[in-house]
This record gives sequence, structure tokens and C-alpha cells, in this order.
Amino acid sequence: MGRMTYQHYNPPINFGHVEEDLYRSGEPNELNFPFMEKLGLKCVIWLAGEEPNQGFLDFIDDQEIDFHHLGVMESNNASDPMTEDTILEALELILHNKNHPMAIMCSFGRHRTGKQTSCTVVGCLRKLQGWNLASIFEEYQRFAAPKVRIHNEQFIELFDTDLVTIPNDYHPKWLYRQAAAVAASIAGPSAAQNVDASTNEAPNGQQTDRPS
Repeated sequence: MGRMTYQHYNPPINFGHVEEDLYRSGEPNELNFPFMEKLGLKCVIWLAGEEPNQGFLDFIDDQEIDFHHLGVMESNNASDPMTEDTILEALELILHNKNHPMAIMCSFGRHRTGKQTSCTVVGCLRKLQGWNLASIFEEYQRFAAPKVRIHNEQFIELFDTDLVTIPNDYHPKWLYRQAAAVAASIAGPSAAQNVDASTNEAPNGQQTDRPS
């Protein structure tokens, strides 16, 4: 009887599951490619000043994955948080379900500062979802450790979610799940039955791209 062989699937450094069909990680290498292929990615957001390694670029081409490089910084200081415009551009890609499955990636693995940018984007996404700041910062610190930066947390805290334009008919179903659950818990048991329906509606004041 022939020897059975097993394929080893190794996730990239700092890999995490953000939401359904949405992932985060540092820079993958060749050992991670079999795992990445299993995710069936349609889109990668790359958050770093430099390009990823050539092996990963070749993998992206081979898998026909849309690649978006959004690593522009506000200043020459690599520890600065990303610009507001870049955050909004990243969220615009994240919030359109045509881009999923998607991975938010940074240069962590080469530079520890790269990890901060992806953590900031996810933190702003969590704020848009209606997470409380304590939960947002707990997740931020877990993925950003040991280089947690207070000014990145301040950026998340002050981020204006009203600036985000959401594709009303095409956003992921999970976007408003947290906010709807909180609203239902406050309103009481009778409102809980409406949670599933409300997850597809933008909160009052939230911009959408539906024509008026």
C-alpha cells in the first residue's frame, strides 16, 4: 500500500478571521500559498509603503486576484496612522460584497510598523459596525501587540463614520448585525424578531449610494 501524503496548510503570520469571507494577515510567503488558495480570494488590500515580495505578487497573478495597494502615509514617519482618505478607500472596497472573499494585508513579517495600518483599518470598520470602543481596542491591541500605538487608537476613536459611503444593495450582510443586536436588546424582546431584517438597513444618517 502506498504511503498517504498530507497537504500542510499554514496560515500567514498574524492571520485572523474578521468576518464571513473577510480575513487579515501579515505578508504571506510560499509556505502559506496552499492555505491562501483554499480561501478563494477575489481581492487583496495591501497596506504598506512598499510592494509585497515577488513570490506573493506572482501568486496573486496566478490566482487572478484583484490587488489594491493602499499604503500611502500622511507623512514620512512610518509609525503615523494612515490618512483618512486611505481609510475611506479601504472601507469602500471592504463594504462591497463583489470583492469578497477578501484579505486585508500588511508588510508585517518584514516590518512591525506595517501591522499597525491593517489594525487601524479593521478598528475603523468595527466602529462602523457599532462595536463599543473597549471591544475595538481589545481587538486592536491583540493583533497589534507588542507595538501598540496610542495615536492609532485615537485615530480610530475620532474617525467619523458618517464619511463612509455604503453600497446600500451590495454591502455584506454582517455589516449592521452588531448594531441591530444592540438596538434590539435595548428595545426589548419584541424588537428581537426584527434583527435579521434590520441588518440590511443603514442606521439613520448613514450615507448610501442609493439614488434619491
